[in-house]
Amino acid sequence: MSRIDVEGVELHLLAGKAAWWPAEHTLLVADAHIGKAASFRHLGVPVPEATTGGTLDLLDTLLARHPARRIVFLGDLLHSRHAHARDTVAAVGAWREQRPALELVLVRGNHDDRAGDPPAAWRVRCVDEPWFLPAAPALALCHHPDPHASAYVLAGHTHPCIHVGHGFERLRLPCFHFGQRVGVLPAFGTFTGMHPIEPAPGDKVFAVADDRVVALA
Repeated sequence: MSRIDVEGVELHLLAGKAAWWPAEHTLLVADAHIGKAASFRHLGVPVPEATTGGTLDLLDTLLARHPARRIVFLGDLLHSRHAHARDTVAAVGAWREQRPALELVLVRGNHDDRAGDPPAAWRVRCVDEPWFLPAAPALALCHHPDPHASAYVLAGHTHPCIHVGHGFERLRLPCFHFGQRVGVLPAFGTFTGMHPIEPAPGDKVFAVADDRVVALA
């Protein structure tokens, strides 16, 4: 875990590719892309099974370690309209029923626009970006990493990663990327791609390496 201060708000950057906001008892999760594998299988593409279960297991790991009252999904909770497949809906629905007191908020992303809002039984509050918590008006919770006129943006969308090492030992690692006015979380889902970043001078980058989060810049 690494810590960063963003506009006076302390965030803990977790090896589980999420951010913990202790003052708000809130987990920030970007780009879960639930149902992506089901969407690919619908198109006839052979992909791994049980990716939704893997994503839910990762959420459970975070919840076991942090006393969260709320999860805010920074967009792309669902991958496409095919994410509403029966098995996917049932798996997430069963997971939700076991956590009735947990508040779930979705800041809609581009994939959510295509997929539609989650099933009502999941009890997810769906909002448009930017979304603000009253305790932190200086932080805009978004999906798209576009600067805001009066707040620092926390977002997802780009699935950031960074290359470390050289030659045969060069690795591509998911990362947290904090620029001057926008911070981007790594993609959380177990079946998502990554896109390399080019940090600007003054940016802060934290790579996720196994069970560690390492500050690189």
